[in-house]
Amino acid sequence: MTAIVEVRDLTKRYDGEKLALKNLSFKITKGEIIALLGPNGAGKTSLISAICGLTTISQGNVFVSGFDVQADYRNARSLIGLVPQELMLEPFETVMGTVSLSRGLFGKAPNPSYLRGILERLSLWDKRDSPIRELSGGMKRRVLIAKALSHDPKILFLDEPTAGVDVDLRRDMWRLVKDLQRNGVTIVLTTHYIEEAEEIADRIAVINDGQILLVEDKRLLMKRLGKKQLLIELAEPIEQPSNLLEELGVKVHNEGRRLTYTYDMEVEQTGIPEILGALKSEGIRFNDVRTEQSSLEEIFIELIADRSG
Repeated sequence: MTAIVEVRDLTKRYDGEKLALKNLSFKITKGEIIALLGPNGAGKTSLISAICGLTTISQGNVFVSGFDVQADYRNARSLIGLVPQELMLEPFETVMGTVSLSRGLFGKAPNPSYLRGILERLSLWDKRDSPIRELSGGMKRRVLIAKALSHDPKILFLDEPTAGVDVDLRRDMWRLVKDLQRNGVTIVLTTHYIEEAEEIADRIAVINDGQILLVEDKRLLMKRLGKKQLLIELAEPIEQPSNLLEELGVKVHNEGRRLTYTYDMEVEQTGIPEILGALKSEGIRFNDVRTEQSSLEEIFIELIADRSG
């Protein structure tokens, strides 16, 4: 697959020699949605700023569609749309004026029909003549996205795009991101909402302490690192599992009313038949049996904990 962004041995030092990014190397594939996950201070915004050419690179290189973001900044930046975390907009400018100006700053000829299409997709067309100061926070965030799309970029960076917005607006943005992908736009998303990454991303990149821990297909990641858990709700509570159940790895929870057993989905012998057989032989009755799979959030927390320990 063709890489639209290539990061090679990227290091970023701020004043005082603080390392924000440590020798990062990875690629972003053309047309994909990649979610960049990491705790506060992990380096997400520093990485986006480096790729977009907004901060100097201490060491290494970043290429956007083959253009070096330092040596050929203008060509590289023309391919990028960026939606920052902060709502930085001119309060007295109108929505259409804001978007039109942004397009002009990239040297693009006026194209009212293209801008109208963007505003309509973002449910902003009826607000086109409204001053920014009159808009809600959610509407202002939509304007930021419209600004980022005004010059028809090939790759869109969304830095915490749904922070502080309501659930309905968040889902609207998810639909918009999918529409953009279908139109050939590559999306890089940073988010604190794990369900956002789980919902829309093709690949997951986990960053912590300025280092990329992994970049992997979302489904493969969940299959490789995810676990399943068997939950058995008992008819009567027990104080502790029998020796046999304990040897099989069964644990008691919820004041003796629930048994749990964690197993690897990849192995053929899960141990579940043996557990159910042991319950029957010991006369332990149960009302319900079900399984639950690890969420991306659980996998993320476990990854961060393992690398930090």
